[in-house]
Amino acid sequence: MARTLLPMTSTLAPPTAVRRRSLVPVVVLAAAGPTAVAVLRGVLPYSTNDDPLTAATSAAAHPGAQSAVLWLSYLALLTLPLGVVIVGRAAVRAHRVLGGIAAGLTWVGYASLFWLAAPDQLAAAGLPPTEVAAAAEGIGAHPTQSVAAGAFVIGHIVGTVLLGVALWRAVPRWAAVALIASQPLHLVFAVVVPNHLLDACAWALTAAGFAVAAGVRR
Repeated sequence: MARTLLPMTSTLAPPTAVRRRSLVPVVVLAAAGPTAVAVLRGVLPYSTNDDPLTAATSAAAHPGAQSAVLWLSYLALLTLPLGVVIVGRAAVRAHRVLGGIAAGLTWVGYASLFWLAAPDQLAAAGLPPTEVAAAAEGIGAHPTQSVAAGAFVIGHIVGTVLLGVALWRAVPRWAAVALIASQPLHLVFAVVVPNHLLDACAWALTAAGFAVAAGVRR
């Protein structure tokens, strides 16, 4: 009996190897959203703190980059909330209360992002920059824009920081630090001292942290 079992069991992959392969799609999905935003921030043809007319003019002057922004935005909108669910599970297991708060804040922040995408779509419509700017200002004047913008800012900055804190003992220390530092750095390089390359690097830190957290043993 042992002779017949040995060849069969010897062909089976080790459990650890099987688990690692099964985690690959989860890790890729978790990192896809922040990675898409990292690339988006690197190719964005305008700065976050530009006025609507300046942003619309820059977008019109770089139609290829603006088209890439739309595709990357679509990928990010599809995958960011799912990535938070994956990382949030690890955070809740590591620290139930703080992890739950962090996951909830971050999910609401990323889920609110779709409400802020209209100006980029208008900029790619081929309309004169003055018309795009006027439409963007009109959309921005509605209270829902302020609510969505506030939810996004608080959610993706504070929420991601809290995810890193909740995961402090569950992931390698560098990954927790990456999550804690990434979105404050994004705020600095997107608004305070605009720099597209450094902003992209900040989002890449979020992607790295999400990827590591997604691979935490379940």
